[in-house]
Formats: sequence, C-alpha cells, structure tokens
Amino acid sequence: MRFIQHKAEARWFYRVVSLGYDRFINPLFWTAPMRDEALALARLDDPGLEVVDVGAGTGFATEAIVRTVAPERVTMLDQSPHQLARARRKRALTGVAKVIGDAEALPFATDSCDRYVSTGSIEYWPDPQRAIAEAYRVLRPGGVALLAGPLQRRHPLARALSDAWMLFPAEDEYVAWFERAGFASIERAHVAPDWWDPRWDRYAVAIAAVKPRAGEPPALPAPATNDRERATALPLRLTRFAAGSLAGAAFIPVALWFSLVRKLRR
Repeated sequence: MRFIQHKAEARWFYRVVSLGYDRFINPLFWTAPMRDEALALARLDDPGLEVVDVGAGTGFATEAIVRTVAPERVTMLDQSPHQLARARRKRALTGVAKVIGDAEALPFATDSCDRYVSTGSIEYWPDPQRAIAEAYRVLRPGGVALLAGPLQRRHPLARALSDAWMLFPAEDEYVAWFERAGFASIERAHVAPDWWDPRWDRYAVAIAAVKPRAGEPPALPAPATNDRERATALPLRLTRFAAGSLAGAAFIPVALWFSLVRKLRR
C-alpha cells in the first residue's frame, strides 16, 4: 500500500519537498559520495555523450554529470515543475535542457541517447518495468543505462513505513526488470550514507547495463493508464498523500539521530 507511488501524489509531495531538497534531504539520504559512486557505473567519460537524466529533480545528479559531459548535450526530465524550477537556478545547469515528462513515456526518439541516468526516481514509478523498457528504447546500441534506488528494508517497522511511503524494491527485482527489458552486461554497486550501519541492510543499489542491439525492447509493456488514478476521489487522494508523507517523515529523525551518534563517536 504505497501512498506516494502515484504520479499525482508524487507531484504534490515534491511541491513541498523541493523547498528543502538539496539542503536537508540529500545530505541525509542521497549524499554526494553516494551519487558519485553510482554515476561511476555509467561511464560518463566523453564530453560528446548524449545523456538523459530521468527523474532529475533539482539536478543533484546532473551537476555531477556535467563535470565530464558538455551541458548542452545533457537533458533533464522530471514530472515536477517545482523541482525543475529549482534546477533552473543552478548556474552549473544553465546549458542543460529541462523537460517536463514521464519516465514511463519518454519524449525521446528510439536509439537517440548514449547514456540514461536515473537516481532516486524509481521509488515513485507506478510501473518500473515500463520505465526501464523506455530506458532501453531511447538508448543507442552500446549505450549504458544507470539506475540507482533504495532497497527493501528487513526490519519490520522500517519495512512497514517504507512500503507505506513508496517503492523499495528487492535487489533481484531490479535485476529482473533490466533482464526483461533486454539489457546485457549488468553491473551493480551498493551505496549508503555515512550514518547507515551495513549490518542492518543494504541501503541502496546502483545498477548499470548495456543495450546490446538497436530498436525497441524485446517485449515493450503496454502503456500504463491513469484511469484508476483519475477515478480516485480527491479526499481519498489527499488522505493517501498525507499518510505517505507522514510515513516518509518518520525516517528523518532516525537519520538525524544516527548521524549525531556517528559524529559523537569520532
């Protein structure tokens, strides 16, 4: 019962979260070292690469991408205008194209990109298989897709809160989605913030894979429809949004506490 694994609720969530995303959220849950370790799998080693950053948000990952890739060859895509508005204020992203769009229906031609990057976005995708198939479609043969996201929690309380909030897949689900989409040469790396104790769980995974041949994926899923979402009454959607936001907010004091404990032990 994931309350914010829906497009409308995710847009509402980020209308609020965008105000402090870079300052408060990333330093706790998606740090620069985590980002850089994940992006290393994408092999962003040529300024002429054509790169799309899907679910780019405020451009936290994009800022790292443009260190090695020419900004005019990078496109940010996100469904949240509020997140992209924050990205437009960043000087490093001035030359980067910014597009409002859907990860499950990318507005890019087949075989048109060299690299596909998506970090911290899969949590909100109603249909991850469809989105990963879209990643395959837009890449050129030999192109690399890099996806980073959270992993399923083992602790019962953490599992209940995370599953009420948004999508926390198991690692084998990530691999299966890539394999079904037709990707080859799958690599992975595990990343976590400093305060995380690896004895608890694996925090998050970055997975990269190569598109072996031109064209669409072997079995492109049918486009998802939003009929169910549109049919849901607004009061119920607001309740779902509030419940999901509260479940997500519960992780903040936990992260702050363990961050403080780690600092005191140094």
